[in-house]
Formats: sequence, C-alpha cells, structure tokens
Amino acid sequence: MRSEQLEYVAAVARLGSFRRAAEELHISQPALSTTVRNLERELGVTILERGRSGAQVSDEGRELLPLIVTAIDAIDRLRYAADDQHTSIRMVRVGTVNAGTVPLLTTTIGAFRKLHPSTQVEVIGAQEVAIDNALREGSFDLGLITCLAGDDMPPELETTQLLSGRAVVCLHTDSPLAELDAVSVADLLSEPLILMRSGYLMHRYLHRLLDGRQPAISYSTDGGEMGKLMVAEGLGATVLPDFSVIGDPLERRGVITCRPLADDHTEIRLAIRRRRSDVHSRASNDLHRLFVEQAATHPER
Repeated sequence: MRSEQLEYVAAVARLGSFRRAAEELHISQPALSTTVRNLERELGVTILERGRSGAQVSDEGRELLPLIVTAIDAIDRLRYAADDQHTSIRMVRVGTVNAGTVPLLTTTIGAFRKLHPSTQVEVIGAQEVAIDNALREGSFDLGLITCLAGDDMPPELETTQLLSGRAVVCLHTDSPLAELDAVSVADLLSEPLILMRSGYLMHRYLHRLLDGRQPAISYSTDGGEMGKLMVAEGLGATVLPDFSVIGDPLERRGVITCRPLADDHTEIRLAIRRRRSDVHSRASNDLHRLFVEQAATHPER
C-alpha cells in the first residue's frame, strides 16, 4: 500500500469522478483507475463503484474512507515533523544531466545554503532516463533534465521549464571557427568533434543534425561538463545548449566560447522534475522554488 493510492481514492471520492480527479492530480485517467483497483484488490474491498454518471463510494468504502483520510493526514504530519526535527541531517538529492546546469546549479545552491545551512545537497550526474527512474523510485528528490520541444512528458512527474535556448558550437577561443558568425555543419565536420554518449539528449540532437555524416576525428564523452573541459584543452569542438556555455566559469575566463549553428533553430529546454504525488519536504520545496527563481534571472532567458 502506497500513500498515493490513498490520496487517489480520497480525490475520486471527493470529486465523484475519475475524470475530474485525474485532471486535478495531473495523471491519466487509466493510470488513476489502475492505481485505485490495485488498492481495492490489495484490501479485498470495492471502495468506489463506477458508473456512467461518475463514481460513488460503496457501502464498504464509506466505512473505510474516514480511515483513509486519517492515514493521509498522519503521513503528512509525519513527513513535516521529520523534516522539521531532522533539518541538521536532512539531505536533498538532485539528479542532473551535465548539458547545461553549472551556471544555474551553482547560483541556486548558493541561495539554498543561506536558507538551509545545515542541509546537504547531493548532486548526482546521470542520463535523463536514469533521473526519471530515480524520481519515480524516490531516490532523487529533484531532477534537472534537457528535452526538445514536443518531447513527451512523463505524467507521473511534475515538469517545470527553467530555461530555453538553442544548440551552439562550443569552441576554444583560439579556434578558427570562433571567427565565424555562425558555424555550418560542413564547418563543424572540419574540426575534431567531441560527441556525447548515447543516452544523452545532445547525442540524439547531433545524430539528427549530422544526418549520417561523420567527422574525420571524433571523441566520445559522458556529459557536457567533460566536453567543455576537452574543448578548453584544445581537443576539438562540441555541440551544447547555449545556456550550458554562456556563464560557465570557462567561458567567463575567456577559455571557451560559442557560436550558433547556421540554419538550425531547434529549441532545447532545461526543466526540473519531481514526483507529482509526493508531499515534498520543506527543503526540497525551497530548492525547487529557488531553481525557478534563479532561472528567471538567467542572462539568456
């Protein structure tokens, strides 16, 4: 039995409709119905009677509903009490892709530290799929992911867009390509190219951009931060979202720079995710809020 199962039953009972409850909870109606049925199967009781006019609480359900509401309240109080009493040892775990988080991540954690000086923030680099799975399992509190406009969003996770930009070529400032106003695909293929490994959004994007064309020399790395370091060492160029490069410490020191890709205006988004059905800790809520506020002040927003 999971807390969200109880919350779903209570929402349907209150609204009298699976459709309205699904809209309020921001999940699909089939997913809501399956979750409720699983709880009913586990308890061996039909709590909600389905009909054309909506959903009604059964006779057995009327006896159980006060207990369900009490259990939800107790879980909420337990979570808030634990957060209040154990702030000194509380840890917020943030999963993040490496293509676009350093300028935003560092300023946000700095602001968070002033609010929660004793709360640890653990930042774990991972691919988008691994971050989503860890959020579902509860091992991550928040996740920073990149996506393209039109990508499907997992309904069980709350997704909030932070930044929007376009792909740029990240270059060493001494690269001949840095003298161009925009870099074509042919220009890009003339340089050693640092690629992201399969599983990252920028690998998917670059595979589509090159359309089967191969660079003469290429490297493969695990994430944008290592890619920028390799660019800084003069090993080649890479392709990243503009918000990953602009404001990066290497860019501020004049070691790396970026140029737009010619004839490509694909929108790349940085978003923050968390489980939709959870009652989140105060620290996690504050960190989520600060990410949104810091993103609003980002220079390239």
